[in-house]
Amino acid sequence: MVTGARVSGILLHVTSLPGPPGIGDLGPAAHRFVDFLARAGQRRWQLLPLGPTGYGDSPYAAHSSFAGNPLLISPELLAADGHIDAEAPGHPDLGDGPVNHDAVRRYKGLLLARAFDRFERRPPDGAAEAFAVFCRGAGWLDDYALFEAVKAHHGGAPWRVWEQPLRERSPRALAQWRDKLARDVERIRFEQFLFYSQWERLKAHASAKGVRVIGDLPIFVPEDSADVWVHPELFKLDPDGVPTVVAGVPPDYFSATGQLWGNPVYRWEAHAKDGFAWWAARVGASLALFDDLRLDHFRGFAAHWEVPVGAPDATHGRWERGPGADLFAALDRALGEDVRARLIAEDLGLITEDVTALRRELGLPGMAVLQFAFDGGPDNLHLPAHHEQGQVVYTGTHDNDTAVGWFRGLDPETRARVLALTGTDGSAIHRDLMALAYGSVAATALVPLQDVLGLGPEARMNHPGRPHGNWCWRAQGVHLADAVAEGLLRDARRHGRA
Repeated sequence: MVTGARVSGILLHVTSLPGPPGIGDLGPAAHRFVDFLARAGQRRWQLLPLGPTGYGDSPYAAHSSFAGNPLLISPELLAADGHIDAEAPGHPDLGDGPVNHDAVRRYKGLLLARAFDRFERRPPDGAAEAFAVFCRGAGWLDDYALFEAVKAHHGGAPWRVWEQPLRERSPRALAQWRDKLARDVERIRFEQFLFYSQWERLKAHASAKGVRVIGDLPIFVPEDSADVWVHPELFKLDPDGVPTVVAGVPPDYFSATGQLWGNPVYRWEAHAKDGFAWWAARVGASLALFDDLRLDHFRGFAAHWEVPVGAPDATHGRWERGPGADLFAALDRALGEDVRARLIAEDLGLITEDVTALRRELGLPGMAVLQFAFDGGPDNLHLPAHHEQGQVVYTGTHDNDTAVGWFRGLDPETRARVLALTGTDGSAIHRDLMALAYGSVAATALVPLQDVLGLGPEARMNHPGRPHGNWCWRAQGVHLADAVAEGLLRDARRHGRA
């Protein structure tokens, strides 16, 4: 990651952008947000993962590590590119409020089906050639498209309950299903072409405006994903494809019984045998999309918490060693660059000496989160006094309450510590935490848009451990007004970050 200059930025997922009804997308509203960042002196935009969401609509539970979420495809750009009529139909269940994922799926599904129908009959100028080039360069695409087509044919059932020949990827069964679902497979390939085409346009606009985009790579993938279906040998599964152990974390800030994520755990020895080829492909694909990349749950590369299937909660788990520095050396060799220069280690949670040692050995910047700074005494590493120049400092993350909601929920003793450090009365606590972040020695300061705006807990993005009702918050157009940009620019300049 580029850390030489002092910079600041905003954490905001694409789905949270204002704009067309239903959901934020890659279209004009996203381009306008980049313009807002540039006006505000913000040089970083951090996103959540962009994959096709599965269980609970979580971006951290995508059906593929490589595919893009078709819900992020912009109808406005589809019309501008000639893929649909300019007068695309609206949807009665959609508005400017929180994302209704089911309604968005119905609406976008209709538009994308229409776009594919037109593409088959009369593709816009140059689109057929561009589609062919995209398909030739995406080695993951055929498996993903077949996975999604077969899954839809089975009513959304997970792959491990499909017919045995298909579940076990018999070449004959794969060929039969590709033939049977040929048009569905081609439509899904086309949707990925649209997603990547629109993303490349947005990314080029950000680069032109001097904004580096930070992506997010979940350490684990869901059991019901194309990744696990295509490469079951890389995960701890039984012969029927059922995980024998699952990932989670022990008791922590968010839960007294830990978090039971349910993702299958890697067979790291199998990854090492082929030089971590799947990881190289995965990281390489992400680095092709983003300028920098946050490694979610970095501590899992030193040791991960695995829990036997059927355990009632995560307290029944144990630590198992991860791949350590061997993985990152393999990434450098496979990708032909110093991959580590573009990575951020999400070193939150229960961080032991081996995790810190690995991060330092790799030279990766870690994270400090100000909401975590006031638990315990003066040795808390999230306190500004302990920040390091190479770090990335946040007021909070997508898993935290907003600064306002967090402060309201503090006990009197912790609240007193916050007020003593900020030297304020807490009436504008979001501004107080932003001042601490901007004033930190950390090279990069990132603030969720909710904290820039001083919004309450109603604007929270995710509640860890709650399976439904997350990932819905959306900004409104007024939130990105010129006055907001001017205030951010003043703050950034005051602290030498613009």
